[in-house]
Amino acid sequence: MLKLFFEPSSVAVIGASRDTEKLGYAVLHNLVEGGYAEKGAVYPINPKADEILGLQAFPSVMDVPGPIDLAVIVIPYPYVPDALRVCGEKGIPAAIVISAGFREAGMEGLERERELIAIAAEFGIRLIGPNCLGVIDTNTPLNASFSAGTPPSGPMAFMSQSGALGTAILDWAQAGRLGLAKFVSLGNKADVSEIDLLEAWADDPATKVILIYSEGLPNGEEFIRVAREVTLKKPVVAIKSGVTQSGSRAVSSHTGSLAGSEQAYQAAFRQAGVIRAESMEELFDIALALGYQPPLLGDRIAIVTNAGGPGILATDALEHAGMSLARFELKTKLALEEYLPGAASAANPVDVLGDARADRYAFALEKVAADPNVDGLLIVLTPQAMTEITETAKAIGELAQRLDKPVLTCFMGEAKIAAGIDILATYGVPNYPFPERAASAFKAMSRYRQIKTRPASEYARFDVDRQATHNLFERVRNEKRLSIGDAEARDILLAYGLKAPDSRLAATPAEAIELAAEIGFPVVLKIASPDILHKTDVGGVKVGLRNAEEVRDAFELMTYRAERYLPEARLWGCQVQEMAPPGGVEVLVGMNRDPQFGPLVTFGLGGIYVEILKDVTFRVAPFTVRDAENMLGEIRAHALLDGVRGQPPVDKDAIKDALLRIGQLVSDFPEITELDINPLIVYPKGQGAIAIDMRLVLKK
Repeated sequence: MLKLFFEPSSVAVIGASRDTEKLGYAVLHNLVEGGYAEKGAVYPINPKADEILGLQAFPSVMDVPGPIDLAVIVIPYPYVPDALRVCGEKGIPAAIVISAGFREAGMEGLERERELIAIAAEFGIRLIGPNCLGVIDTNTPLNASFSAGTPPSGPMAFMSQSGALGTAILDWAQAGRLGLAKFVSLGNKADVSEIDLLEAWADDPATKVILIYSEGLPNGEEFIRVAREVTLKKPVVAIKSGVTQSGSRAVSSHTGSLAGSEQAYQAAFRQAGVIRAESMEELFDIALALGYQPPLLGDRIAIVTNAGGPGILATDALEHAGMSLARFELKTKLALEEYLPGAASAANPVDVLGDARADRYAFALEKVAADPNVDGLLIVLTPQAMTEITETAKAIGELAQRLDKPVLTCFMGEAKIAAGIDILATYGVPNYPFPERAASAFKAMSRYRQIKTRPASEYARFDVDRQATHNLFERVRNEKRLSIGDAEARDILLAYGLKAPDSRLAATPAEAIELAAEIGFPVVLKIASPDILHKTDVGGVKVGLRNAEEVRDAFELMTYRAERYLPEARLWGCQVQEMAPPGGVEVLVGMNRDPQFGPLVTFGLGGIYVEILKDVTFRVAPFTVRDAENMLGEIRAHALLDGVRGQPPVDKDAIKDALLRIGQLVSDFPEITELDINPLIVYPKGQGAIAIDMRLVLKK
């Protein structure tokens, strides 16, 4: 169905106008001037005109003799619902509502938008907008928008939630720096969303790279599912705005304080295989490399430069980006040494010296490009007195067209190199003004190679006691509370197959002493209350209690402090817990439920410093076994898991198992909004892990 937005046989512009100051004129003008009117039928709809821009006008779409594939609605918002209904009665299957005045305008506008959605559903109309710039397909060609002109054709398909940003993108494209196959301004996304366009463009032969500017993804879980499939076929590069901490909400768990919109999108894009751009500049830098150059099959890059300083900068930038400098074969070095001046460098980076003309550049590039140890080329040029800028650019372009390796350039400067950059663009060779941006583009190419070749990974599913957990949640709700502390949470851990120390509830000091004797000294004592989630904040944890007297004293002191400082808290007594064996590493496993993506599982170092260090990583549950494996290597302190200063490596399999089981738990029970296991003590390889403390919060 979405094909009709890009390749319609006929288009009606509802609100077409003779007034050059109105959007209805701009849309019709773009359809005519963009070349669509020569291929398909265009019907201006205006009850007060007989002809507009040389085309016969009609009072209504109902007066058009024949079918209409696409309607573009550009009229004041009060009349849009009725116009859409008439489109439905005419049998028009697709509509673009450019008009504003809907959800973005407040509650009344939201009601109008809901009316549009209902009408579209009633008649089976697919809808883009409202409040959007329109749609462009340069291959049809179709410009059903009010943009200032049509961009050149190219391999990129761009979707943008912001129409104003879209106009800037289109203007940038028209400057010759980027070619577009398709452009869609999504507006309010009343119907068609990023997910729909991903599915539509996945198999579009004209689209080589999909670009996304998004302000929000309401159906985040579906986005991950669809994008994971699409990114196996072609790269998807996205920039997401509005992910700062100002949008975070108050939460009670460690995980909740660490997780936010930024972390959710970072995790979602990583799992979906979407390349995340941190700025619009980076978005287009990446798009140029992926769209116009062959795939990067390895990370070994060769640098050819006419200036030593920029060559060093390029070397540093590539290494910072995770690339490596290619090591030339001996015959490559000998050929370079024989041809280049004595002061030149035949090693990588190859310095052809400041007096290099185009022929010297061309020779060095031919030899370097032919080396089997080179996966990609970065060519640096500074405008010196002897530099033949345009001739060198042409030599680079001709080489790039013959190669099956990516070629990126860094012509540094502005006034003198402008003509050379224009020549490079005609050959599809991306130029970056600074080495760091070229290195970032190579990094993205490497990242996409890993995405596309990632091995299939399965979702683990464990045999658990779901009913026991369900019964516990029912009891908690019946008691009119939402928080579950360690005393009860242990039953959930055991139900989901995680190991936990022997732990029992004592209502009195005498009972605590009796239980401690049964468990075996030394023991741990913890305050037991459904209202005290952070026990250490009130001195509610004592470890290493060696005898009955220490247990009694700790019990009385804990309960006294809790009654004095938290008189409103319900006290059950104290938990008597088996001491965990020494020698483990404390880690955190947690979850915070994101409104867009659902359960966001956290992993990092545990203990009391987790919120200060914030050395954590995230995944949206459910996630694969490989996702769990990757999480272990993403924290900065991952070396601690491998063993340092004579310490043995920890049982990583036990951590992965815990992550996957918690992922299953929070997927099984959407009512869990926050969860912490802190700490999960992980022992040396083969010895497993023990969940020492767990707490969770249910949604209201």
